[in-house]
Formats: sequence, C-alpha cells, structure tokens
Amino acid sequence: MSEEIFLLKGNEAIAHAAIRYGADGYFGYPITPQSEILETLMAEAPWRTTGMVVLQAESETASINMVYGGAGCGKAVMTSSSSPGMSLMMEGVSYIAAGELPCLLVNVMRGGPGLGTIQPSQADYFQAVKGGGHGDYKLLTLAPNSVQEMSDFVVMGFDLAFKYQTPVMILTDGVIGQMMEKVKLPAFKRRRTDTEIREQCPWATLGKPADRKPNVITTLELDSHKMEINNLRLQAKYKKIEKEVCLSEEINCEDADYILVAFGSAARICQKAMDLARAQGIKVGLIRPITLWPFPSKAIDKYSSKIKGILTVEMNAGQMVEDVRLAVNGKVKVEHYGRLGGIVPTPAEVVDALQNKFDC
Repeated sequence: MSEEIFLLKGNEAIAHAAIRYGADGYFGYPITPQSEILETLMAEAPWRTTGMVVLQAESETASINMVYGGAGCGKAVMTSSSSPGMSLMMEGVSYIAAGELPCLLVNVMRGGPGLGTIQPSQADYFQAVKGGGHGDYKLLTLAPNSVQEMSDFVVMGFDLAFKYQTPVMILTDGVIGQMMEKVKLPAFKRRRTDTEIREQCPWATLGKPADRKPNVITTLELDSHKMEINNLRLQAKYKKIEKEVCLSEEINCEDADYILVAFGSAARICQKAMDLARAQGIKVGLIRPITLWPFPSKAIDKYSSKIKGILTVEMNAGQMVEDVRLAVNGKVKVEHYGRLGGIVPTPAEVVDALQNKFDC
C-alpha cells in the first residue's frame, strides 16, 4: 500500500516522513517542544530496516557538525531543535550554506529570548529568513500549518535541498509540533546506493574513488577576490531560487476589504478569525506564506491597490510585518498584531485587533 493514514503529532510525522523518504541520517539533541522527533526515530529503529543512522549527539553544536559531514558525503541528512538549540547551530548552518551542501533543518519554535518558555512562539522568523548565522547566505524556509504539511515538507525540503545544493529549514512551532491530526504519510523510498550518490552528487567527498579525483569541501578562502566570486555565485543561486520557488495560499481575497497575513499556526487562527469577521459583515481575506524565504511578495502586492488594509498576525513582536511592508511599498496601510512569550492569540482577539487598528 503506497499511502497510509495515521493519527500523529506533527513532530512524529516529521520522523516517519524522514524514514520513508530514505533519509541516511538524523543527528540531534532533545529539547522541548520538538523532542518527539528524536524519540520517534529511536522507537522506530530505522537502522534495522532502512539503514538510516539515528544519533543523539552530545550537543546541538555537535549535531550540526555531524550534519555538515554527512551532507559533504552526499547523504540525505537532517537535524531538528527548538529556538535556543537552533541558535547554537547557526555557525554550522553558515558553513553548510557556504559549502553549498544539501540538508534538512527543523526548528519547532518556542518562546524567548534566552531559554524562555516551552510554549509555542514564532519569534525565530528573523533567525531563519534573514540568516541567523554569519555572512551573505539565505535559508530556503518552509512554514507548515498542519500535521500533513509537516510530513509533506520533509519530502519537499529534501528535494529542494538537493536540487539547489543548499540547506532547507522547516520553520514550525510548538502548536503544530504537538497537535495531533490525520496524516497521509509518503510511500517508502529506498535509500540511495553509494553508486547513485557518486552519479548524482559529483561535488560530494567520497574518499579516494578510483573513477575520479577526490573532492575537498572547504569554506575558507583567504583571497578576497576569490571569496567575492564565491559570494556572487551564491547570490546568483539565490536569485534563481527566488524565481523558481515561491509558495503561498490565498483564501477569500478576491472580494476582501482587509487581508490577514499569517504563517504556521497563526494562519490557522486567522482562518477562523476571517470567518468571524465575515459573519460581522467585514470582508476579510487571508494570505498564508508557505515559503518564508523566498517571501511571496508579489502574491501580497497584487491586492495592495484593492484593499483598505493589511494586518499581519504573528506570535512575536512583529517580524514578518517588515517583509509585508516591503512587499506593498506604502500602497496600503499595514499593521501588526502579536502575542509574545508563548501566548497564542484567539480568533476573537484577531478580529478585535483588526477593528481597532482599521476602525472597521
């Protein structure tokens, strides 16, 4: 049977989808609210069935460097963490991006800054979308809003990572990670053989194969002119990604006077808020960015001359709102509503915020 339906937490769906994708390795460290990813992988013991390596490292720093090594060998490898743990990985993420290596990163966000709370948040938007590590790199970022998308985006994330030779992040939060829904898991796909990796990943370091010259992966370049050339090559690749990968969902926008823009669990809340507002005679639509980078600016801007206002709803102090304002370039008023520190807003609060900020 190629397609099965399960009742799973979002975190559990991530783990099952990785096994079924044919991932070669997971390296991670437990932290709430994403520990079920590692726990599920350990319980499923895929090293006995598919040969997938699952390893709890001694720290997040060790985890990301293990991913760096596995990615350099052309393997389909991944890690997961939550906000403060992901911060510890940022140096390694910058190295992986500079080395143009594919891997999958999962951040199940919690409230901060600092150790913060174990409750859900969306305050790592800047870290993911603006590049939390050092240097001029970008991170292709997917934002699921359901358990189904948690599963689907593992497959999409790995595929995009290998297509563009770049790290891809699934940026989710504790609501989606911990909630349970029905999910259709992908069909099992076998892991690639060493021969297939050699054919499909000519850049990979594979020791000293007889059929080709060994490749050395390094991100160090002491010649500034050569380093600039390397950077320009990366920027050209990012421009290509921006043209080819930009995903969003639009709901009830064609007749809307006001549009809510939200991602992840906040978008689910906004969908109910939209229904409440329309029941009160306020025509509200919803745009849900699915790729946070590349950001769906055109999808938002096309309504800017037709509506009275945009409200971004985020579980943070106002981060995505900056990209929304850039997208519309002053053509329409853009306001932000958010709850901080792990508090999840209610649909009624969103409607109240819309009415207060736009007097509608």
